[in-house]
Amino acid sequence: MNVIAPQLSSMSALPSAEELDRALRDASPAEIIASALKTVGREKLALVSSFGTESATLLKVMADVDPAIPVIFLDTGWLFEETLAYRDTLIATLGLKDVRSIKPAEETLSREDPDRDLWFSDPDACCRIRKVEPLARALKPFDAWLNGRKRFQGNARADIPVVEDDGARLKFNPFANVSREEIEAIFTRAKLPRHPLAASGFLSVGCMPCTSRTAEGEDARAGRWRGRAKTECGIHTMKV
Repeated sequence: MNVIAPQLSSMSALPSAEELDRALRDASPAEIIASALKTVGREKLALVSSFGTESATLLKVMADVDPAIPVIFLDTGWLFEETLAYRDTLIATLGLKDVRSIKPAEETLSREDPDRDLWFSDPDACCRIRKVEPLARALKPFDAWLNGRKRFQGNARADIPVVEDDGARLKFNPFANVSREEIEAIFTRAKLPRHPLAASGFLSVGCMPCTSRTAEGEDARAGRWRGRAKTECGIHTMKV
């Protein structure tokens, strides 16, 4: 299956998201990443990772294609120490060559969250200043980005395409079609280290104040923003 797009030099000359999605809808994650790389080039492609409980699998597939693809990690200031340690472990384990830890603007934090309690009073605003706005800044140099969303995660993710239009850039979802069993198979086959909190019942890990353990039988993301209608931080629901 030949899904590699030709190298193109300008954003205006890129194929449409719909065209790429048709070509890649049955492609493997590695083929999708390779196609994204050929379409925009390494200097214009980034992978955004939370270094969460399933992140090692996408990072492993990416590293097998090209470990020098830039990886953007949003260090919100509210992350678990275990997540920061896991980031460093995966960088070393997978030989990742360009991981960029992006923090929110101090001026914005001082103005909008001086008491560090915005997560409780307005979690959407907290995500905006700690994730959405920093990611928008970090993605400015890029024409396309990769992320780890999967259809089996449900809610707003149930119908995601393999490639979508994200406003100023293309958005590739290499794991859109993968199953939970395939994720486990990658962990096992590659002997990947697990997130330190996974064994304690954290099936999906985000910021400390808004992450809780998941009970048996619950959806993997049930521990995120528990008790609230919120299910997404905003980086996948707002065009960045």
